[in-house]
Amino acid sequence: MPSISKKTTITLLLFLSVLTQTHSQKIETLKQQIEHIVNSKNAVVGVAITGNQAKDTLSINRQEHFPMQSVFKFPIALKMLSEIDKGKFSLDQKITIKKSQLLPGLWSPLREKHPEGGSFTIAELIKYTVALSDNVGCDALLRLLGNHEAVEDYIHDLGFQDFAVKINEETMQNNWDMQFLNWTTPTEANLFLNAFYENKTGLLSEENHDFIWEVMKSTRTGKKRLRGQLPKETVVAHKTGWSGKHKKTGVTAAANDIGIVFLPNENYFTISVFVSESTESTETNEKIIADICKAAWDYFTK
Repeated sequence: MPSISKKTTITLLLFLSVLTQTHSQKIETLKQQIEHIVNSKNAVVGVAITGNQAKDTLSINRQEHFPMQSVFKFPIALKMLSEIDKGKFSLDQKITIKKSQLLPGLWSPLREKHPEGGSFTIAELIKYTVALSDNVGCDALLRLLGNHEAVEDYIHDLGFQDFAVKINEETMQNNWDMQFLNWTTPTEANLFLNAFYENKTGLLSEENHDFIWEVMKSTRTGKKRLRGQLPKETVVAHKTGWSGKHKKTGVTAAANDIGIVFLPNENYFTISVFVSESTESTETNEKIIADICKAAWDYFTK
């Protein structure tokens, strides 16, 4: 085999250097696009985007503590599935929810469909909680797990420290200031999503891994957020969170969406967007998320 000349080696190194610099410039261009989207808005926006390669990574306000609101329902479901893997529960196990536990006044498609309460499988409760962001289903799962501390301890034991779950939905929705006790950062949310989707260390059994990601793909809330400007056929596995507006100040504490966006080439990117302290309209808050996701989509597809 002929040896590689010194001149060839230098040329190759220069070529690789140019490629690296070009790629770095592209991801920096995407970051500038996103900063342009958020800089004109009266809101604090946190963003983390991760592609299939480490170089396809960017973040804005990466370590800021953002209130999760209903985003925390995703780790609650994961904790329940981990307990199922241990044999403590089963997906087809039926749980009774009394009429007195239906949390009147809070968002609950389950309550609307079953105003007298009823008996539901854990699989049904997870689907209601994650795909429909149901508050009754969420707190029913927390009661089964013991309390919110069980979820937080589970997350921390896995090594995700920038994650706090201190209260349930009933408490959070009845006291505006309490929502800030359940928080995470954009980078931690992305790391958490990737760890459970890739499942390299067997965090969940194959059956429960497939189950939760099918549920995430069926999420019906936040149609104008991450998936708002993507092609209709795009598959997005995501979880939303929303605080509504403060009655006196008009401030939105949380308009969130975190998830995995699947690309036409069978790759994917992970994205977490948190909008907080916003005096913008609900439509504008959602458009911020949609614009950021579309910019990322264009970057990864073009």
